[in-house]
Amino acid sequence: MNDTATEVRSVVVEREIAFPPEKIWRALTQPHLIEEWLMKSDFKPVRDHRFKFTAEWGSVDCKVLEIEPNRTLSYTWDAYGLESTVTWTLTPAGSGTRLRMEQAGFRPDQEQAYQGAKFGWQRFFDNLQEVLGRED
Repeated sequence: MNDTATEVRSVVVEREIAFPPEKIWRALTQPHLIEEWLMKSDFKPVRDHRFKFTAEWGSVDCKVLEIEPNRTLSYTWDAYGLESTVTWTLTPAGSGTRLRMEQAGFRPDQEQAYQGAKFGWQRFFDNLQEVLGRED
């Protein structure tokens, strides 16, 4: 086991979702929908746009890094000393979409944040699937 300061970990959640990429993309990029499954935000799907996610416990500072409609969305996710990057990848799969989320950048001393993210993203994915199920 290599415990250098440069070792970082990622949380990855990957699910097949029975909706087309376009529909999932809307839920990932429209603030009124993002709020329903993740948090309040002033997100705009524009490269270099700075935005915040806010919740009762505080806020996350973010900046859009990469955006390719219906395919890829990447933004920084900085909160409480954690400097990470969240990348969403949408891949058509059968009649639905394989949705992959990777949050990269957890240092070895950020075990609590890492475990929290592992738990939190599963819940966010559940919420997202609920929102997709009732959105038209």
